Amino acid sequence: MTTRLEAVVLRNLGGGSLQGNGLHLDANEIADAVSKLARDLKGCGVMASEPVILNIRNEPSDVIGFLAIWSAGAVAVPLHAGAVAATREMTVRRTGARLAVDSGSVASLGITAPPLRPLLDGAALIVFTSGSTGVPKGVVLGHQGFVTKLDALSALFSLGHSDVVLCPLQLTFIFGMWVTLLGLMSGARVVLLPKFSMETIGEPLRACTTLAAVPTMLKMIAASERPEAPRLRRIFTGGESLGLTLPARLKEYFPQAEYFDLFGLTETGSCDFCLSPEDQTTGLGTIGRPLSGVEFRLARTPLLSSENEGELEILTPSRMLGYLDDPQLTHDSFDAQYFKTGDLARLRPDGLVQLVGRSKDIISRGGNKIAPLESDNLFAEHPAVAAALCFGIPHAGMGEALHMMVVLRSPATTEEELRAWAALRIEKYKLPDKIHFEEALPLGRTGKADRRAAASTIMAKLAAQA
Repeated sequence: MTTRLEAVVLRNLGGGSLQGNGLHLDANEIADAVSKLARDLKGCGVMASEPVILNIRNEPSDVIGFLAIWSAGAVAVPLHAGAVAATREMTVRRTGARLAVDSGSVASLGITAPPLRPLLDGAALIVFTSGSTGVPKGVVLGHQGFVTKLDALSALFSLGHSDVVLCPLQLTFIFGMWVTLLGLMSGARVVLLPKFSMETIGEPLRACTTLAAVPTMLKMIAASERPEAPRLRRIFTGGESLGLTLPARLKEYFPQAEYFDLFGLTETGSCDFCLSPEDQTTGLGTIGRPLSGVEFRLARTPLLSSENEGELEILTPSRMLGYLDDPQLTHDSFDAQYFKTGDLARLRPDGLVQLVGRSKDIISRGGNKIAPLESDNLFAEHPAVAAALCFGIPHAGMGEALHMMVVLRSPATTEEELRAWAALRIEKYKLPDKIHFEEALPLGRTGKADRRAAASTIMAKLAAQA
């Protein structure tokens, strides 16, 4: 029998509470609100395994919505409340949802019941993620897999009743979801922020013991005047490279805090690898070791030549049930139950795994294959560089030229200085053909630096100059 998420969370609420948008709900208030909303959904005729849109505002009512949808036997489809009309229409059309939950209320979207889908039996979530083609993929995640992942994370982090977990992450993404659910089932107080900024995070940071943030957020904190965080003991991060210099700055700002650098995909239930505090002395720049219950292998690829390098494939009990209405894509994404991540990785002698790039991001420059992440990390080590992002631009002679966006800490630094510094540390063919100084890197919908957006921006500028 499948263990259901809402049963696990509600059973373990204890002293857990939710805070945000001026509200503070204790365990009893959470349970009562979930029960009421679940009754409302059933009163609207919701069927077992029926997709229900959940409008996300990053407030306590969102969490009530997740738990109530699951309690009613339905499948939650998180969608940002501010999503553009085209995204909303696509989500409703793709799922066939006829009901939506928004701030604790149920609204009707249509009268036709969605098709019966065996894939949704035992499903908890349909999370839409953008693919390389730009067409969102509906990742279907199951209750049992998510519970298994939460159990593994609970053993790793040991959150408790005295903890205050600050979550500025959007609950449309799996990172924000698991942090919130783990905090609640650990009996902690979970504080949600509708939007991250240095203004909104200042006061809650003073009270929190645990902060969950993507590296882009941490870079903003590290670039600001040191905030007060006297109780901070843990930092959870992931979603993009933390780099080699940011950890030192975080340690300077928060000497009492340990950080956990996590790696995983929505399709694998998130958090498959962790660079723990114990491995950080020698392991910076790696994704660490696999979590309990996770296995991996490196599949050979012509993009990499070494025997200890290849495409990272992951075997985990928390893997997705499949892609919504796309059995062929589901089939093609696995090899003997191992999920093909598309990430290129290297296994080090010490057992730590290091990413070297995305197979689809590999730049072919004059016959040389370049993993841009390596150059990103190198330039980010320069003391004058706040952030760096490499990408390919079509080139008639070389196939692709290597360009880089750089955000500077010291405006007086020149391209020639950066290039000379890097030339002593990396092969010549990996040096960028052109460095573009920008005030900020372009970010995608998940808050990560976006290579494709950077390439498009620079190509537009070059075309305008031609």
